[in-house]
Amino acid sequence: MTKEIIVKAHPKYISQFQKGFPLLNKENVTTSIQDLQDGDIIRLVDNNNHFIAKGYAGIQNKGIGWLLTWKEHEDIDKDFICKKLQAAINQRLHFYYSEDTTAFRIFNGEGDGFGGLTIDYFDGYYLIQWYSEGAYSFHEEVMEALRELTDFKGVYQKKRFAQEGKYVEADDFVEGTRPSFPLLVKENGVRFAIYLNDGAMVGVFLDQREVRKKIRDAYSEGKRVLNTFSYTGAFSVFAALGGAIETTSVDLANRSLSKTIEQFSINDIDYEAQNIIVEDVFKYFKYAIKKELSFDLVILDPPSFARSKKHTFSAAKDYKNLLKEAIAITEKGGTIVASTNCSTFNMKKFKGFIETAFKETNGKYEILEEYTLPEDFKTLRQYKQSDYLKVAFIRKL
Repeated sequence: MTKEIIVKAHPKYISQFQKGFPLLNKENVTTSIQDLQDGDIIRLVDNNNHFIAKGYAGIQNKGIGWLLTWKEHEDIDKDFICKKLQAAINQRLHFYYSEDTTAFRIFNGEGDGFGGLTIDYFDGYYLIQWYSEGAYSFHEEVMEALRELTDFKGVYQKKRFAQEGKYVEADDFVEGTRPSFPLLVKENGVRFAIYLNDGAMVGVFLDQREVRKKIRDAYSEGKRVLNTFSYTGAFSVFAALGGAIETTSVDLANRSLSKTIEQFSINDIDYEAQNIIVEDVFKYFKYAIKKELSFDLVILDPPSFARSKKHTFSAAKDYKNLLKEAIAITEKGGTIVASTNCSTFNMKKFKGFIETAFKETNGKYEILEEYTLPEDFKTLRQYKQSDYLKVAFIRKL
């Protein structure tokens, strides 16, 4: 039986909580968290023990738990989860009817009313991601809701609650039938090879869907394209299909080579006509300058934090310098697609990095367009960090 723990809100944060801020952390509560156990139901109260909200304890790198309801007598049970999931599916019904796109997010954590849990859809298969043991304590209820509300072929899960939110290695299959991998899905008519049971990643980041489409439809024709931190080459595939003269994909991970070849091949693109390079991106920038290489379109989508033998990259500290490297090898009149999924700073600060990078390189620029998360990655107005994606298309003047 899950126990209910009374937790007192720090007076400074009470009005924030009352307006719907969902994340509990050590700073915004005064109760000692040592007695909290993952999965405990939290009843958040003020100093006079007046009810504020209810949620669950889930220790993760972001905090100590999530608030889920501001109604005192609402239980957090299967019916509650069913209601949340049904509302989320209803808002995304048009995706289910699309023949062009068969991969999207159907439940986006706190944006859909349950922080610490996301669910993605891959052509009849669902992938649940749990971000704390507290979230995972609701796995039976979530599975029951999925059975009730969807007609799935199979369900997979990723447990992301090892040290610092790392993925827990496991057989990720839950129930249904196992597909033969790769599972081929479509995004705006382009194919992706998906692996639901092969470590933490599946083969594509769904939150960049609109950016990839724009690159294909408006920025690639006749262009030489550099895709850095390229992972499985998704941006490169879209650029090639948009008429790029050539694409160069650079990533440090060895597997990026075979994965990128696979993505080109399933889209009937001759991968041998493309450049796929396994190398530290910073080393590649130096090589490009030495060889006087330049590009019409440079895509920068680094992880928030990355470590190689010679470099430690943190988006919050190092993005400006990364941009300076990109500016140096971008043709005049060319475009840099600068992207970050770092949630610790906002678009205004991100634009500050862009401005400083151009100032320090004595360059001029204009921002052509901006993107944040697509509609299936629903965010919560009261929790700004939930809208983590920032993308700017920058023309070098």
